[in-house]
Amino acid sequence: MGKRLSENLSSLYIGAANRLKPKKAKRRIIAYVESYDDVSFWRSVFADFEDENHYFEVMLPSNKTLAKGKKSVLMNQLGSRLGQNMVACVDSDYDYLLQGVTSTSRQINNSRFVFQTYAYAIENYQCYAESLHEACVLATMNDHQLIDFVGFMTMYSQIAYPLFIWSVWFYRKRNLNEFSLFDFCSYVRLDHVSVRNPEQCLLAMEKRVNRKLHELERKHANVLEEIEAMKAEFTYLGVTPENTYMFIQGHHVMESVAMKVLTPVCNALRREREEEIKSLAEHHTQFRNELTSYERRMLGIDVVLRKHTGYKTSPIYKKLAEDIRAFLKRIN
Repeated sequence: MGKRLSENLSSLYIGAANRLKPKKAKRRIIAYVESYDDVSFWRSVFADFEDENHYFEVMLPSNKTLAKGKKSVLMNQLGSRLGQNMVACVDSDYDYLLQGVTSTSRQINNSRFVFQTYAYAIENYQCYAESLHEACVLATMNDHQLIDFVGFMTMYSQIAYPLFIWSVWFYRKRNLNEFSLFDFCSYVRLDHVSVRNPEQCLLAMEKRVNRKLHELERKHANVLEEIEAMKAEFTYLGVTPENTYMFIQGHHVMESVAMKVLTPVCNALRREREEEIKSLAEHHTQFRNELTSYERRMLGIDVVLRKHTGYKTSPIYKKLAEDIRAFLKRIN
């Protein structure tokens, strides 16, 4: 009896194992990315495009060295092997806006096997204004909207936009000694953000930006028409005064803009929730237990920003998604 039961179990196990095997082998497409943070982002991107015919495996540039970054993904032997079964995934930085001025820009914009963010970097997607309130809710479990994030980031973008055009102009001219990316970011940073009066920090930033704009316009009066032409070109590329934050250096937008406003907002929301628990608790023990339960469920807003996927509704992301669809249509 025991032997027959064992044989039946073995048969059932083998049958179940066979059913787990795919009837038709899927095509594996290797997607090389720049760094550890990019693995999670691009895995989330490609998950929406996998089906019974193919799947993506997201990998770092090398399994032999710790070399990472855009150059490691695009250059040397790896770059020459890109094709239907191997793609590269990179942050656009300014390369999308440079429109072929440099060799890297030409490679990124012209290759069918290189996917770019179009936004400056993945951090810009993570700071997508439409998703910031939801990120606060995930971090604090409090749905009270203290700030209009869309309006705030729109106003920030409108202030930064004219100086941003100059920043890319200098980058295109390869004149970074006079006005570097670091210089630009120093003008469009945010200082202390008040939850009650968030516009105050934007007004302070506007004063810095306007002073620099007047200086550049006086010093380079002969290129003002060229600057205006760039604005028209950028509109065609999807850059507007309202969404400029998506094209500014990603780490800057994350650390010196989004986190500057999200941190005080989340702190206020947590205090609000804690006060609610305190007012509703019938005794100290219940208060401590409920507060501990709440604290265990809280997440750091920086962690939430790096994990959420609210950016998938953004128009810029849809441009990236269309590139992936076109690639899959070609290889199927």
